[in-house]
Amino acid sequence: PTLPREAPVKVALFTPMKPPDHPVPSGDRTFARLIKRALVAAGHTVSLPSTLTTWRKTPEGLEALVQSADEEGRRIAASWEGDGPPDAILTYHNYHKAPDLLGRALAERFGLPYAIVEASRAPKRAHDAWATHFALADDALKRADALAAVTRLDEAGLTAFRPDTVVRLPPFIDTAPFDGPRHTPPGHRLVTAVMMRPGRKAASMRVLADAFAKIRVALPTAELTVAGDGDARAELEPLFDGAQFVGRLGQEDLAQLFAQSDIFVWPAIDEPFGFVFLEAQAAGLPVVGGAARGVVDIVDDGTTGLLVPPSDANAFANAVVSLLNDPERRLAMGKAGRAFMANNDLAAGAARLTALLARAADRRNALTAG
Repeated sequence: PTLPREAPVKVALFTPMKPPDHPVPSGDRTFARLIKRALVAAGHTVSLPSTLTTWRKTPEGLEALVQSADEEGRRIAASWEGDGPPDAILTYHNYHKAPDLLGRALAERFGLPYAIVEASRAPKRAHDAWATHFALADDALKRADALAAVTRLDEAGLTAFRPDTVVRLPPFIDTAPFDGPRHTPPGHRLVTAVMMRPGRKAASMRVLADAFAKIRVALPTAELTVAGDGDARAELEPLFDGAQFVGRLGQEDLAQLFAQSDIFVWPAIDEPFGFVFLEAQAAGLPVVGGAARGVVDIVDDGTTGLLVPPSDANAFANAVVSLLNDPERRLAMGKAGRAFMANNDLAAGAARLTALLARAADRRNALTAG
């Protein structure tokens, strides 16, 4: 089917990593929700044909997963054959731990334009215990008409595999909750917001605890407020002498906390990018973060914040102290952060997704005509 470049279209959204209504908060759930909101804001009609998640922590159980996907695919196909298919298929996230087993097969069956947002590829997985999962994720990449890389790291890996289909699609957020007026913080208030889970989140918290202790030696008036909760909170909270833990906050309360703070801080060990960095910058906060993976794409080092090696508590503390001692630079970074986020708001996301769908349709139409 021919998909008009500018017309609103019917989009079937698949989320093999985590559906938008998943009960556990995460960056994946946040992005799935934002993609849906941006598509609707652009005038498109969005359906969520399935809540099947293919993500697995370990590679066992693939046969049962594929069987479930086959059954779900047949159910969706029968529905589309009766009511008519969508105009395009968009999948959010496809990689070896969460291969898209539905969007690819349905796009093939109905001849639909097919695009993937936050596709990634790790060739080393082609030869380990994830090899079969990796091959399934590669099948989706090979069928896709457009691949949107969220980070430069992913872009490089995808371009080496499918150079004709790859575009950058930087992450975006709804900036409206965070664009209220800044209060007049006292100049020593640090803030972070985190899901306190074992693994990389807990590792970042330990680095932050070490850094905060060093910051308090240099500047005893420094304060730290930690928003968030999670299974690892009980073991992490005692590491922070003098910090205030306020639990999980809603978006409005988090925005208020940001407005009353001076610097957002997060070591970001092994973070894909981190939506909270975007939210902090939208609130006009300078940030100090770890120079990890996609963080380097969304924090302009030296302009909207300072980036240091993620596991280096000394470097982290020194960066924070330098900003606490330089109110003019903090103000300039906060203004620069808001200017940056004005180009990465929901409207920007809507435009990027619409362009991605149009690109996928152009390629599919050309292949069909050829």
